[in-house]
Amino acid sequence: MADNNARNAGVTGGQKKGPLDGLLVLDLSRILAGPTATQLLGDLGATVLKVERPGKGDDTRGWGPPFLKDEDGNETRESAYYLAANRNKQSIAVDIAAQEGQSLLRRLAEKADILIENYKVGDLKRRGLDYESLKTANPGLIYCSISGFGQTGPYAARAGYDFLIQGMGGIMSLTGRPDEEGGEPMKAGVGIADVMCGMYASNAILAALHHRSLTGAGQYIDIALLDTQVAWLINQGLAYLTDGNVPPRRGNAHPTIVPYNAYRASDRAFILAVGNDAQFARFCEVAGAPELAGDPRFARNADRVRNRLELEPLVEELAARHPADWWISALEAAGVPCGPINDLAQVFSDPQVIHRGMRVRMAHETSGSVDLIGNPIKMSATPVTYRKAPPRRGQDTAAVLTSHLGLSDAEIAALAADNIIDLGDDA
Repeated sequence: MADNNARNAGVTGGQKKGPLDGLLVLDLSRILAGPTATQLLGDLGATVLKVERPGKGDDTRGWGPPFLKDEDGNETRESAYYLAANRNKQSIAVDIAAQEGQSLLRRLAEKADILIENYKVGDLKRRGLDYESLKTANPGLIYCSISGFGQTGPYAARAGYDFLIQGMGGIMSLTGRPDEEGGEPMKAGVGIADVMCGMYASNAILAALHHRSLTGAGQYIDIALLDTQVAWLINQGLAYLTDGNVPPRRGNAHPTIVPYNAYRASDRAFILAVGNDAQFARFCEVAGAPELAGDPRFARNADRVRNRLELEPLVEELAARHPADWWISALEAAGVPCGPINDLAQVFSDPQVIHRGMRVRMAHETSGSVDLIGNPIKMSATPVTYRKAPPRRGQDTAAVLTSHLGLSDAEIAALAADNIIDLGDDA
């Protein structure tokens, strides 16, 4: 499944070192935002120690079905949701509520370059695992807290979940069919608020690493789901700030480009994405209606936006004359952006997606192999690497405590007997 071209698709195994090779990440996050950030750092070569709760692990391990199946076809305890954001990590199960567990994590934090956590505000401070408690022993530590609403402000104590943030942060007010068509606000089909928060977090961490390379000093990073959701309202947010008008939901239509929508061909819907006046003229030629391009109501994009209610029905009527494949072929030949609306089976069988290495197969101890979504970053000198499939809960506990803290087998056995650590889930 993985593309053989390492520059395009990344390297499966340990043949090359990534750009973050040598950095140690202590990952105290779970669910999606934090794990998204740490998986990206792991793909780029960092060593990521994922800290999980003994006996249970990351909440998302149980968020199924579907669950990964073993080589005999039986369900394991690894959900597809968990597998999506936990590649290139080592799992250690440590009881953070116990003083002995907190001590182990403080010792690991002294050796870490980066710590990421998404506990409720104040939770780690009372355990001696907040930034102020750790930076004295490790002044170069880059400490990133991810929360729903940030470490300050009237909502700081609230728990944040992707769905809530999509609603509070405005994106749901822009997503869905218009009211006049019987629509209602709609969330995105994936946890996009969590994912984008993870992306912002990883960018901030990389910037902090550069600052540390210049000064030797670490720093504290406060990232909130709500803040990042508001940040990626981009053009729609700026439209409101510019004219004070609250943008309506438009379904698949674009607020400031027309025609830019999904249209029903004679057999199924397809996407037409006209980005400029020249493309509109070429669309009109292909559609057999060149007169539309010369119509003063539609000649310029600003005219088409102002007169969308007149133009859209005309485009819909034209679209219905031919099958979707006819439109896609003819419009691509004319240089007019267009395309299909693929389901996920079509996405992962698409030759371009396959060529770009966006479906990756990795060895897995329980199932033999597991298919994962590839990393989109293509780097010529230091490509991303796929070194380790998402781990089973606690499978690396003993190895990490031995290699990083020098604990003996007897010490590890004693901690396990006291339920301070978990030595692994046999799935």
